[in-house]
Amino acid sequence: MKLFLKIWRQLNASSKGEMVNYEIDGISEQMSFLEMLDLLNESLIQLGERVIEFDHDCREGICGQCGIMINGRAHGPLKHTTTCQLHMRSFKDGDTIYIEPFRAAAFPILRDLKINRKSFDAIITSGGYINAGTGQAPEANSIPITYEQSEAAFDTAACIGCGACVATCKNSSAALFTSAKVTHLSLLPQGQLEASKRVIAMVRQMDAEGFGSCSNTEACEVECPQDISVLSIAKMNYEYNKAVLLKK
Repeated sequence: MKLFLKIWRQLNASSKGEMVNYEIDGISEQMSFLEMLDLLNESLIQLGERVIEFDHDCREGICGQCGIMINGRAHGPLKHTTTCQLHMRSFKDGDTIYIEPFRAAAFPILRDLKINRKSFDAIITSGGYINAGTGQAPEANSIPITYEQSEAAFDTAACIGCGACVATCKNSSAALFTSAKVTHLSLLPQGQLEASKRVIAMVRQMDAEGFGSCSNTEACEVECPQDISVLSIAKMNYEYNKAVLLKK
């Protein structure tokens, strides 16, 4: 398979970036998208050129590091798929592929396809935790949780923080990410103690980081690799309004 690639190259955060053209041949349909980039980088090394930098870690759809815009879509043409799980069989011989970093004011570009997601860390630090005593683990049956509760909490806890929801939202909203972190704790007894304080702190930090408001287009749900429902955003709004009213 021969492909024509248009890749965003940018030396650092302060420099001006541009799309650069590359041709690559001998691509197997069984390769992952990141393996294709690895092969391209090997050819650049042989030519003595600077390699294309991109984020990755586990390459198993778990870590959330491999965020790339592919032909204008976060993570590429498939729904609910990370970039590392995308395979070249999703493309055809002779295709032109546009490859860019996630675009959002709160996700500044570091170099090439690498972005800084520290804004997500700031949201979690502001309230995405519970207070728990140290020492021996409590008896498992001391806090009864129904199967439905635990499953609903796990559905939102599955968020990997990749940022695809932000990249695909026309307002660069982090509502799906923040609501997933708020919702999974609000559904469990362990999360009730700080519930009001948590949701207010995390929503305010989300705004402070420069993310936009929810666009209500539900594009974030389509691109989310973990298929997290936009209903979590409704849950976050409910918890936030309740917390504000109780605080008055």
